[in-house]
Amino acid sequence: MRLTPTLLITALLPLFAGCQLMGEAPADPNVGTTRMQGELRAAGGHLLFKPCNESRSFIVNDAAATGILQEAANLAKSANDTLFADVRGRLTGSKQANTDGQLDVRRLYRVEATAGACADPNFKQLTLRASGHTPDWDLKASGRGMVLNRAGQPPLPLPFLEEQVPGGGLTLTSEANGQQVELWVAPQRCVDPATGTVNHLRAELRIDGTSLQGCGYYGGARDD
Repeated sequence: MRLTPTLLITALLPLFAGCQLMGEAPADPNVGTTRMQGELRAAGGHLLFKPCNESRSFIVNDAAATGILQEAANLAKSANDTLFADVRGRLTGSKQANTDGQLDVRRLYRVEATAGACADPNFKQLTLRASGHTPDWDLKASGRGMVLNRAGQPPLPLPFLEEQVPGGGLTLTSEANGQQVELWVAPQRCVDPATGTVNHLRAELRIDGTSLQGCGYYGGARDD
């Protein structure tokens, strides 16, 4: 039995459909969400989020089980404490009296026990920041390079090469100015032991064979 062109195309349609389904990319979890920073405070039995430089407030709903409610409870020393949060989520219409709506949190980047981070003038230019202790170190990366600060030493500006690594992490490497510097970050909850700040990245700084541990977060110039 010969297949006519019409019959052949009809027979192959399920195969084409199957290939199309197999080739579809997974949905981007960031679609429809916005990264935002603001203050957290408890009121009326809820955790409220007030975006930086705004008067509006939104009830926090942990839509993706990020742990933000428990993290805020752990950091607040009293019911009146104001915290800072860096999150990705979606703002919805008013659902409760005396608020401007609800914030469905989909990703938690950082929670810290200070409200002053809203005034950070460098946040929007940073792609990544990492820091650690014993000894103290701090690394800031942007489109212009990175600057490494270490206790007792002058700031060290360096160009760098960024590479993605399996598991969603990345590395920043530099061999300029006689220094071999590598920063490795991986998506893992990390708590700064000195401040209690909760970050979404675990960091490791390697300098000429020495390894230093720390935490990190993506800056405002990175839309991950």
